[in-house]
Amino acid sequence: MLHLEYSHRLGYGYSKMEIKSIGYARSKIKKQQFGGFKDEITEIVLDKKYSEALNGLEKYSHIIVLYWLNEAEGILKLKHRPQGNLEVPEVGIFATRCQWRPNCIGISTVPLISVDGNIVKVKGLDIIDKTPIIDIKPHLPDYDEARGEVRMPEWTKKLTYK
Repeated sequence: MLHLEYSHRLGYGYSKMEIKSIGYARSKIKKQQFGGFKDEITEIVLDKKYSEALNGLEKYSHIIVLYWLNEAEGILKLKHRPQGNLEVPEVGIFATRCQWRPNCIGISTVPLISVDGNIVKVKGLDIIDKTPIIDIKPHLPDYDEARGEVRMPEWTKKLTYK
């Protein structure tokens, strides 16, 4: 089970941050790939002690899944060419969705298929088998939709998505 602790001095005192996995992904996809997730069904298997926390989630059409990109742990790139695509520029890591980040946290919004006990079934989640899950949130358009004009660099149209 994933267990990270981080402490550092903030202002007048110390702050402690802790991230624990709440479960893992069960998927047919066993190794990293670009795209090809759109129609994949993934089961999020939560530790049974969190089953009660799922009450009411089944009423939502979409959920946000936060996960730990464990295969990228210890790899940090400040600049990266997304997907290794030579048609796109090398940019700073925070201008990408790449996994080689200071904190290997991934996030995806996906359609919810079902909730059964401690199993949450979703479609199109772009993670591989056994990826640690760190949180699940309902998608709420009032919080989660971009407001106003959405702007993205042209090169992002050359990438492979879901």
